[in-house]
Amino acid sequence: MARLLLIEDDLTIRTPLIRALRERGHAVAAASTAMAGLRDALDDRPDLVVLDLGLPDLDGRELLRMLRAVSAVPVIVATARDDESEIVRVLDAGADDYVVKPFTAAQLDARARAVLRRGPSGAGAPDPTLAVGGLRVDPRSRQVTLDGAPVELTPREFDLLHHLAARPGQVVTKRELLTEVWQIPYGGADKTVDVHLSWLRRKLGETAQEPRYLHTVRGVGVRLDPPGATG
Repeated sequence: MARLLLIEDDLTIRTPLIRALRERGHAVAAASTAMAGLRDALDDRPDLVVLDLGLPDLDGRELLRMLRAVSAVPVIVATARDDESEIVRVLDAGADDYVVKPFTAAQLDARARAVLRRGPSGAGAPDPTLAVGGLRVDPRSRQVTLDGAPVELTPREFDLLHHLAARPGQVVTKRELLTEVWQIPYGGADKTVDVHLSWLRRKLGETAQEPRYLHTVRGVGVRLDPPGATG
């Protein structure tokens, strides 16, 4: 039995699909909006997500991008868009498979079982944990350790650290952080980034004057490096 999360806003599709998948032995939870689905995927950690692209609050491809930034959960995209370019885009965005509407529960069940056989828990799958020096950032559990000790972060602090840890040695601008972490594409105060970096430094046991991991590049942005690195 697999734990599935169905993110689908159409009640006429969602209700019979939940029933049919449960009859096939799966435990099925459902969400009708992108943001509710993202929250459920992170909080409940399902074995697989079935994602509709046409959601009311956010395009499904954008949700897929957000989910891939923090989780390796397998995702099957359910779409009515059957042109090849669209399918290629969703696969490039991180989907593990897709089904084109209308589809049957039997088809989805078969796709789900195939994806789960090769999913992230299978042999040879890459570990998504990011390691920079003694810092470990695990996007699956959203847990951070420093030299083996747990570091308690708020969700925003975790997202900020994960974004930087995925780009070690690179200078990341505050504009990029506001766009990618805060999802503010057209504005926002740099002070927001500064305050969260200050909180993050405190929890990592460092200061802006004596940095170990988080190095400010004046007038440009911030760079995450392991202790002792030069750059």
